[in-house]
Amino acid sequence: MNIVITGGGTGGHVNPGLAIADTVRKHDGTAKISFVGTSHGIENKLVPKAGYDLYHVEITGLRRKFTLENLKTLYLTVTSVSKAKKLLKKLGCNVVFATGGYVCYPVAKAAHKLHIPIVLHEANAIPGVAVKMLERYADTVYVNFEESKKYLKYPQKAIRVGNPIIGDICAENRDAIRKELGIGTKYEKMLLSFGGSMGAQQLNFAVLKLMRDYSKKHPEILHVHATGSIEYEVDKKLFAEYSLSECENIKLLEYIYDMPQKMAAADLVICRAGSMTLSELERNAKPSVLIPSPNVTNNHQFKNATVLSNADAAVVIEEKDLDSEALTKAVDQLLSNGQKLKQMSENALKFAVWDTNEVIYKRLAELAK
Repeated sequence: MNIVITGGGTGGHVNPGLAIADTVRKHDGTAKISFVGTSHGIENKLVPKAGYDLYHVEITGLRRKFTLENLKTLYLTVTSVSKAKKLLKKLGCNVVFATGGYVCYPVAKAAHKLHIPIVLHEANAIPGVAVKMLERYADTVYVNFEESKKYLKYPQKAIRVGNPIIGDICAENRDAIRKELGIGTKYEKMLLSFGGSMGAQQLNFAVLKLMRDYSKKHPEILHVHATGSIEYEVDKKLFAEYSLSECENIKLLEYIYDMPQKMAAADLVICRAGSMTLSELERNAKPSVLIPSPNVTNNHQFKNATVLSNADAAVVIEEKDLDSEALTKAVDQLLSNGQKLKQMSENALKFAVWDTNEVIYKRLAELAK
């Protein structure tokens, strides 16, 4: 197999590609795997670190209103397809896997012109612009949410497979992990909260107030929160101002390096609603309070979260409605109702898909032949 994987800009586009690259490499040690992104996306950090070759095709997204930048985008849209064709020929590509983001368009369009098979993956509930533009050229469109199919013009091409995941996000021996953390002896339940590796300011502030107003008054609950690197120092000062440093049951971290273990141990999770995060919650059968980021294209995190909320697997609080009272009320109602948590856990697990990577790999291998 000689595969080109394209998708960039955010981790939500790059990580599914990396997950499939690892699966290809596991099955076929002779496979040639190349990534194509832009020179300014997060792929420039993640892809080389994972040990894969990265090539660039320059393209930018269209602005919602007319600007001079849009003229540049239109120019790049035309020229980038031609450059992508030359690159695919040079690489000897025989199948393309595209995961979203505007860089997908010139690469997949070039593949179509060269009669190279194309597989798309859409992680979010509402398909992005690139997937909508490219679905007619694709041999298969894989989606994370069943609801995504109704937004596609060619739903017959769509198959729900969940999200490709890097490594194992489900820790074994949950009981042993909980015992090590003192849950069942020192503590009755565990609350886990985080806003992502780069942080989430409003979420962090709300969680710190939750710690002050709720967790501090409930020493029987172990509360672990990760702030993200950017806001750690600011949040650490607030943590001290709220006199939380003296609370043995409250832990403030910059980053959680053993997330599978912490996720496995938790009874309830507070977090954003990125597609990959939701897949982790689903596979771990975790009830959650989701606070979607409003700073994403087409408000897709809110739409992702709504799918779980409608299935009674999560409670959603929009950031515009987020305050310590709303968050405290939601957490208190859930942690004090074991039956509710159990039902939400079962509902979250219904969304989990376990063979995503293998299903996509088999299709890519089939098309590459």
